[in-house]
Amino acid sequence: MEYDVIVVGKGNAALSAALSAQENGAKVLILEAASEDEHGGNSRFAGGVMRFAYESLEDLRRVTDITDEEAANSNFGTNTTDEFFDVLFRLTSFRTDPDLSEILVTQSLDTMAWLRTKGAKFILNHGRQSGMVDGKRVYFGNMPIEVNGGGAGLVDYLDKAAKKNGIDIQYDTRVSSLIFDGETVSGVRAQQKGQPVELRAKSVVLACGGFEANPEMRTRYLGPGWELCKVRGSRFNQGDGLKMALDIGAAPYGNWSGCHATGWDRNAPEFGDVTVGDQFQKHSYIFGLLINADGKRFVDEGADFHSFTYAKYGGAVLQQPAQFAWQVFDSKVSKLLRSEYRIKFMTKVSANTLEELATKLEGVNPDGFLKTVREYNAAVKKDVPFNHVVKDGKGTEGIEPKKSNWAQALDTPPYDAYSTTCGITFTFGGLRIDKETGQVVNVHFKPIPGLYCAGEMVGGLFYFNYPSGTGLVSGAVFGRLAGKGAALAAKQG
Repeated sequence: MEYDVIVVGKGNAALSAALSAQENGAKVLILEAASEDEHGGNSRFAGGVMRFAYESLEDLRRVTDITDEEAANSNFGTNTTDEFFDVLFRLTSFRTDPDLSEILVTQSLDTMAWLRTKGAKFILNHGRQSGMVDGKRVYFGNMPIEVNGGGAGLVDYLDKAAKKNGIDIQYDTRVSSLIFDGETVSGVRAQQKGQPVELRAKSVVLACGGFEANPEMRTRYLGPGWELCKVRGSRFNQGDGLKMALDIGAAPYGNWSGCHATGWDRNAPEFGDVTVGDQFQKHSYIFGLLINADGKRFVDEGADFHSFTYAKYGGAVLQQPAQFAWQVFDSKVSKLLRSEYRIKFMTKVSANTLEELATKLEGVNPDGFLKTVREYNAAVKKDVPFNHVVKDGKGTEGIEPKKSNWAQALDTPPYDAYSTTCGITFTFGGLRIDKETGQVVNVHFKPIPGLYCAGEMVGGLFYFNYPSGTGLVSGAVFGRLAGKGAALAAKQG
């Protein structure tokens, strides 16, 4: 069949592109490398928090229903466009592309409302980004809303919308190259259930992820040692889309040696497990200590809320001896640990004394650990109160690395420790696109007719670090942009 638009991939960005193209009059085909059981790309493994710009209760009510009682008993804070820009600029060391970040920030709220029209359901983010203070629920990290059912839920909602709107979907179809005559992209070549096929369309949208599941590309671009990390998400994100675009002269863009990588259970499987989702992560390190094989701390665990440090601390863990770190807590903070610390599948030890714990931390120098804890305990500021819903300034003095916030002496048994390694989420390097249409440009910065991209494949947004909740929103924003651009070009063609 002849299609107007072929979308390669089937995660949030790809589905957003397909739905956008369809609503702009295009006949759309989605090609998914995975089987129907494993469909959904990295989006299916996402936690589901959504970072978008909002200033008021009315803005939030565009995205989800909030009762008057919920409004009266909550402090939602704000994430104004200026606040969103500030965190994006700060975390990327001011390297984020100004035009791309302008699109992301200013279109984020409208895109959330658009996703809702497609059937996506959003709820208040009680479990991961809030706490009770003086009888009111306080939302911290500027993210009071998450998608119901997490990333997997978002994929399911958009999948239902795609089927409802007559979008064709073909599974077990790994696209290997673009049909390109030296000027225009007019379709794709693929292996479909083991058989070679050619599929034609007037526009192609690449939204099939980065190279995070490809150990050869990780080592080539991210550096030595990156072949040793775990993959948090889909095993199908092998960098195929990037390679086929670069093969026809597309311009690479962004932080190709950078990625989003977090603390992940040391004994988790090689790739993501859809039955566990994102729960191998361990994001409450801000309330404890990160300890390496030498028994030493190596980062400021309390530099900021986990939302603003977790995506780079996975790389810090990978750089430690034997590529692991233990997260150590005492009972004072047990109730503050996130849900992933209570799942069945995790690597955990407990003890009633620090000396006993030291013998249970597999691979760790016990004397080094005890020395580190004694020095840390002595350095904690005693005159600053602990407050887990704000950056409380309760830090340390006289040790390196310091702990800036949430520093409490490790002195109240029982003690719990969780073994982690690095889990890579997605890679930052991508393609350069036209900011108005999502069209891919070549190395001379000229648009490539018929080729668009979205999601992880858009280069230039993230450098060095990443604010949590931005990925799903970014995928939808640029998916919507690319889908519309591809559809309008197909109609003109």
